[in-house]
Amino acid sequence: MTADRRRNAAIWYAQDGFDPTAKGINGRRVAGESFLRGYMLHADAEEFVTLVHTPADAEAFRSQAQALRPDLPVRGVALQVPHRIAPLGTVSYAGPNFDAECWRRAPYGQAAYSICGITHTTSTTAVMQGFFDLRMSPQAEWDAVICTSNAVRASVLAQMDLIDAHIRARFGATPPPRPQLPVLPLGIHTADFQPDAAAGKALRKSLGAGPGDVVFTTISRLSPHAKFDPLPVYLALRAAQAELAPGKRLFLVLCGIFREDYARKVFEEGAARLMPDVGLLITDGADPAARKAALSGADVFLFMIDNIQETFGLAPIEAMAAGLPVLVSDWDGMKDTVTPEVGFRITTRTLRAERTAHEALRYQGRVDNALQYGAAVSAMTEVDVAEMARRMVDLAENPDLRKKMGAAGRLRAAEYDWRGIIPRMQDIWADLAARRERGMAGARRYPAAALPVAPSPFGLFASYPTEQIGFAAGRYVAADLGTRPDIAATLALRDYGALKRIFESAAHIGAVHAAIVAGGAAGADRAAVEAVTGLGALTVERILIWLLKYDFIRRATG
Repeated sequence: MTADRRRNAAIWYAQDGFDPTAKGINGRRVAGESFLRGYMLHADAEEFVTLVHTPADAEAFRSQAQALRPDLPVRGVALQVPHRIAPLGTVSYAGPNFDAECWRRAPYGQAAYSICGITHTTSTTAVMQGFFDLRMSPQAEWDAVICTSNAVRASVLAQMDLIDAHIRARFGATPPPRPQLPVLPLGIHTADFQPDAAAGKALRKSLGAGPGDVVFTTISRLSPHAKFDPLPVYLALRAAQAELAPGKRLFLVLCGIFREDYARKVFEEGAARLMPDVGLLITDGADPAARKAALSGADVFLFMIDNIQETFGLAPIEAMAAGLPVLVSDWDGMKDTVTPEVGFRITTRTLRAERTAHEALRYQGRVDNALQYGAAVSAMTEVDVAEMARRMVDLAENPDLRKKMGAAGRLRAAEYDWRGIIPRMQDIWADLAARRERGMAGARRYPAAALPVAPSPFGLFASYPTEQIGFAAGRYVAADLGTRPDIAATLALRDYGALKRIFESAAHIGAVHAAIVAGGAAGADRAAVEAVTGLGALTVERILIWLLKYDFIRRATG
């Protein structure tokens, strides 16, 4: 059976978005790496296509694709010619802000293809400005931003409502159609999270945890200002420990990465002061073995996010796949993923909007940075400590409840395996294709030299030179070089290669010059150069003016 090309997409690929090993672990890269592997394993496709900036990125994509699906061809397309993704009609973009991609598409027409982004962190000024810029770009209703939770979709809609109100008030105009905002969760590879009994036993031994003791595990970036504040967690654990029968002890394993010494100080000193009777172990979240051990040796997975930087929360689903009950904050994506059968969600509370306008203005005005903004908002976000402590006691005292929730969690996690998520993503791509086909008649095509955000430099700066010229008429003769360096030597002296960008290839420059030299004293016009070299008028004119600039050719007289 032939795969439906409308259900496939070209993957906009840059290593930064898909390789946590090379570029550093963060949620965006971990999710990107997981998605790409899931797509390559489970997509219904005839070929893999990638849209790339560099040959190195194309090769990295090709290598991974061929390792996972050697039966499928792989095709790389350079970003400067995006229309060559055809016959595919969608670009999958690993973020929510693709206004630049809308402008990249514009010269080929709004309906040349669809663009499908996805939310990760949406609390930064870059992303918020990006949504504004997206609405001002030639984005179309056959584009989409996949929202990974209902909560993040509501937040995106809230900002788009504000943007569209601005458009109406400022321009007296009806805002253009919005992108589609389907809700689709991130996925995992459930088989990756099967517990390792030996690793779990070794972890518990290093803690000194006995068979009746209870180990809570958190796997997260360890940042009090960009992920979760540990102090309320410590207070709850201390209160829970006090409620338990003598001889039953609680332990906390924090498996993660500290980005700075400040964060380590908050986590370590806070634990020592606030929960001295609770055991603590901090392990390296960059080590896969440490992450495996943290899940394998735990009795409960704990994830008390209180930061707007979070939008989904993969870690609880990974813990469910490992068979753990989960205890999480009632926050963003966990509202969708954590049901009463698999764990408990702890009540969270914030202030009303008017009480934190000050923080938004400080951040937008660059008075505060992202960490300061996130920390201030977190400080005004309550995770109910008393409720958390009660649920910790419930789980600590009821091994049967933990077992029941863990078993339900395994079933729940299976719903988030990429094997099932990728076909749903392909359904979205097919829907965008159908919308694009219906809307083609009204789509706009923008002149390549007149994009409002990227006008041609010699259109924007036409007032700078004495004159602007064309090469349709006139003849050109080769200058006598005498003892001066030739073209190759001049290019070496000028060293465009140091910038990794040359206006035209050295081979083409040499070919145009050779064609004019061959014209002898009579010279050659542009048409003759095109005929001899096989190059188009655009390339020939760009080279002719460079040859004039460096006095390799001159205008013929008479």
